[in-house]
Amino acid sequence: MDKITSRKNPLIAHIRKLSASREYRSLCGEYVCEGATLLDEARASSAEITSVIWCGSAGAVVPGIPSQYEVPEDLYSFISPLKNSPGPLFTVKIQEPDKEAKVDSAVVLENIQDPGNIGTVLRTANAFGIGSVVLTGSCADLYNSKTVRASMGAIFRQRTDLVDLPDLRRFVDSNALTLYAAVLSDKAEDIRNIDCSGCAFAIGNEGSGLSRELLGLCDNEVIIPMSPSAESLNAAVAAGILMWEVKRREK
Repeated sequence: MDKITSRKNPLIAHIRKLSASREYRSLCGEYVCEGATLLDEARASSAEITSVIWCGSAGAVVPGIPSQYEVPEDLYSFISPLKNSPGPLFTVKIQEPDKEAKVDSAVVLENIQDPGNIGTVLRTANAFGIGSVVLTGSCADLYNSKTVRASMGAIFRQRTDLVDLPDLRRFVDSNALTLYAAVLSDKAEDIRNIDCSGCAFAIGNEGSGLSRELLGLCDNEVIIPMSPSAESLNAAVAAGILMWEVKRREK
């Protein structure tokens, strides 16, 4: 195993840029992950791991990954997005979804700013077997390190589609889905009273909800019944409830 000791090493510079820049991640088609558990999840999911950086002595080398390196603790702290992490840090190729493969259900996130919420939705969607998590508008980056950590490995398994808002209706129609807007509205149907098969549920920004443009694309509106004193639910919690309704009504 090779050792890296310089901050000027090209791989070190590359990892720093991957951690810092959404545009660079998109350009390279690669993102940064961290932790032994997440590394195990990536390997079990057959993710394409491109490099592994170990803090100090690595011990046993992970088989099947040619690019593995040891770095001293101070250099590891320089590249790690976490404080006092034991490592390892590793890079993974972004896997594009198979656009020809159809999905039977979806949750659509519009302008969700909290990467932790997006990661939690990925984790929940994977647990409930949801066909796709669709990101549209100005959502936080799917490959932000906080999103990756919150997904708890689901990012390696859950299909995600990045869809521009003008193309959302085409995505829904091509998969024969009914698009519901999750909103607080007098005309919204109670989630308990609708057929959730073949549905996509749209959830909006934590503060402002769904945009008027997306609402105009929806077939109908749905509401999660709550106490009259409650104004709203956390976006990830709302998504979890809607996805559970899809799951529990499967035949």
